[in-house]
Amino acid sequence: MKKILILITAVIIASCSDNLESLNENIKDPSSVPGETLFTGAQKNLVDQVVDLNVNNNNTKLWAQYLQETTYLQESQYDQVTRTIPATHWSVLYKDVLKDLDEAAKVIEETQYSLPTDIETKANKLQVIEILTVYTYSILVETFGNVPYAEALDIDDLLPTYDEGETVYKTLIERLTVTINALDTSKGSFGLADNIYGGDTSLWKKFAASLKLRMGILLSDVDNAFAKTTVEDAVTSGVFTSRADNANFTYLAAAPNTNPIHNNLVLSGRNDFVAAVTIVDMMNTLNDPRRPLYFLEVPGTGNYIGGGIGMTSDFDSHSHVSAQVEAATTPGVILDYAEVEFLLAEAAARTFAVGGTAKSHYDIAVVESIESWGGSNADAMTYLAQPTVDYDTALAASTATTPWKEVIGNQKWIALFNRGLEAWTSIRLLDFPTLATPDKPKSGFPNRYTYPVIEQTLNPTNWTAGSAAIGGDLAETKLFWDLN
Repeated sequence: MKKILILITAVIIASCSDNLESLNENIKDPSSVPGETLFTGAQKNLVDQVVDLNVNNNNTKLWAQYLQETTYLQESQYDQVTRTIPATHWSVLYKDVLKDLDEAAKVIEETQYSLPTDIETKANKLQVIEILTVYTYSILVETFGNVPYAEALDIDDLLPTYDEGETVYKTLIERLTVTINALDTSKGSFGLADNIYGGDTSLWKKFAASLKLRMGILLSDVDNAFAKTTVEDAVTSGVFTSRADNANFTYLAAAPNTNPIHNNLVLSGRNDFVAAVTIVDMMNTLNDPRRPLYFLEVPGTGNYIGGGIGMTSDFDSHSHVSAQVEAATTPGVILDYAEVEFLLAEAAARTFAVGGTAKSHYDIAVVESIESWGGSNADAMTYLAQPTVDYDTALAASTATTPWKEVIGNQKWIALFNRGLEAWTSIRLLDFPTLATPDKPKSGFPNRYTYPVIEQTLNPTNWTAGSAAIGGDLAETKLFWDLN
């Protein structure tokens, strides 16, 4: 009997010990989560933030005047304060993307893989993480200006300094160059954990080169020599050459993995947005074949009608986005072939050596945009033949100080529909198209996100210095690359 009691006691003690160990385990510790899982989550958080149109998260589709609010008009009127959108953008990109990418890299670096396939893809995984890290920081610089960088991810430094935007941006380009050269395209990377390229490193290399092209173009007005070298090097490395190269994030048909636009326009059951008058009127004037692909006609009218900017717009009296735009599985696009061809057109117009002419790249870009949305080649050719669209004719007719900026800028903006963040950046760089002034604007045109209010409270010294360095923490403050 004594032996039985001793045995039972031993079992109970062992059981309690196991339970205590389980209770003491931090299941949210990144070190206990595979690096691949952290990467997948960070990738989705990044694309969700770029794609979203929820007024609490991303206002750029409104600022690019693709959409207009129906009832609650603050964001269309350039209000950044009421819903603290800059704070959300800042928090998501730093906390939910960059921090998780950083942890993913650390975990993968420390993991001793046993399978040969995992061993041979380890280095490429780290390079893919590096590419998305650069992309995320580029967004922060393009939206805020000076931002925490060198000290941003140091958990022991809760009050990071703000690094100078141009310096950060050029450093990011240098990091891209290293990564492009380091990727081994004969081996894979993340496989199914990668919802953009499925682990295809040859496509990630093209994305990195195309991102470098985009970033180089952005510096053209502030440092033309550096921009020229960057752009030409990117083209030599191999940018997108077809639609198959597009950086499309795969969304699924069931929540929570549906496109955020579907969540906000369909699952919410709300009628908060209509097409904006700015894009609808331009597309109507040009008889643009993408109208039925972007928008729906107003029932009973046979017309596409956009809501006035910053004005109450009755939902039933204005065009809405098409079923294609609001579908659950519509991919989240962060860079595509049409945009790359427009960037090459800009580069050629600036006399950079990228092969081809501004017109040849412009023509390819316009055709690719129309066809990628589902339009026909015949539609695209008819559209291009119009005097208001034909590159040479439109260039000659332009009264702009820099005519190519108007011609390329207008068509690039139409093609970037549904990609508000990049469209907003393009508008600030090229100063086209000409946007409407909202009714009762809360500020001038927002050239940047203002810093999160919480930075003023928790990190006042560095916020003050960072704000002063860019010319003031105002929506209207132009960033270092936006000179004209």
